[in-house]
Amino acid sequence: MIDIKFLRENPEIVKENIRKKFQDAKLPLVDEVIALDAESRKNKLAADNYRADRNKYSKQIGALMAQGKRDEAEEMKRLVNEQAQALAEAEEKERTLQEKITKIMMTIPQIIDDSVPIGRDDSENVEVERFGEPKVPDFEIPYHTDIMETFDGIDLDAAGRVAGNGFYYLMGDIARIHSSVISYARDFMIDRGFTYCVPPFMIRSQVVNGVMSFAEMDAMMYKIEGEDLFLIGTSEHSMIGKFIDQIIPEEKLPYTLTSYSPCFRKEKGAHGIEERGVYRIHQFEKQEMIVVCRPEESMMWYDKLWKNTVDLFRSLDIPVRTLECCSGDLADLKVKSVDVEAWSPRQKKYFEVGSCSNLGDAQARRLKIRVNGKDGKKYLAHTLNNTVVAPPRMLIAFLENNLNADGSVNIPAALRPYMGGIEKIYPKK
Repeated sequence: MIDIKFLRENPEIVKENIRKKFQDAKLPLVDEVIALDAESRKNKLAADNYRADRNKYSKQIGALMAQGKRDEAEEMKRLVNEQAQALAEAEEKERTLQEKITKIMMTIPQIIDDSVPIGRDDSENVEVERFGEPKVPDFEIPYHTDIMETFDGIDLDAAGRVAGNGFYYLMGDIARIHSSVISYARDFMIDRGFTYCVPPFMIRSQVVNGVMSFAEMDAMMYKIEGEDLFLIGTSEHSMIGKFIDQIIPEEKLPYTLTSYSPCFRKEKGAHGIEERGVYRIHQFEKQEMIVVCRPEESMMWYDKLWKNTVDLFRSLDIPVRTLECCSGDLADLKVKSVDVEAWSPRQKKYFEVGSCSNLGDAQARRLKIRVNGKDGKKYLAHTLNNTVVAPPRMLIAFLENNLNADGSVNIPAALRPYMGGIEKIYPKK
């Protein structure tokens, strides 16, 4: 959410940003919110005048009563009562106007960084760099669930009977790899100076509204019936929510955190849930990284975050590339974003395994996360997040890139301490 003062003073910049995101239907909202803001400020001035008059008349009533001028005091009381009614009406109008302004402001997209490529959707995202040599072996690589089934490592049928599509049972060596990757990712980030955290897996609506757009919320979040609670779609939600309504001493920044959580997503929309496979599902686990920092440091942290993911995947012998998200593919709260994609030897192409985002002050403004500067002035923090690793997507890349012709799967050296020292797992059928 952008600053109303910035919008008021720079309406054309805001409109041009909307055009860059190909959301022209939102253009009239800029003029609408400016008109509502002007009305709100005019109404607030009137309310302030009513309050000033009330205070003045109240003092005069006391003085008149002390002088024995009862009739004049009663007349003054009548004026005070009239002012009280007018003030109540002005305050109610102010509440209504502010609700309208906030609702509109939460749909106007954040100003994107000048470096973001302009494009309508993810088909126009721009490849930045490749890391590792993508290879295609001289034997056929099965579909990822077929690989898992040779290890008796997955049961989609049982999960379907228990919970429906979008769920799975992982078992044996495949489940062990899943847990090992999460543990390795945790220690990988701790070694890079991040503080490990396990957050709440449910958050209140106030936090949901603070960390994402309405469209994202509708497409992703599961609501707990009868409670003001939502299941998190990623630990970023509760981790950023940790700082809601806080004034942070500047010397404590940056906060660099890495968090583990299960994640729950409805996955509504064009992609949908896979009938077979574990690429897009309702429930998965994830290691995340979150940074809360000073505005001037956010782009530096942005580069550090995505590089952490690249380094982790390369340490597991998985080639990756970075893909700059174009303007039309950016969620409304994001200033800049890059996807990390892993190589799929079976598909002979890359697929998304993580996303790094700089949200500027958008989440901080919504959640009132402020910093107390050394000069005593308060300002909004910047927030960033990035996927460290999110099995089971990691499992797809891991199995395909480490599969041997005989069906066995190599365990990279970095993961062996978490797998009991074994160097290879062998299929059971």
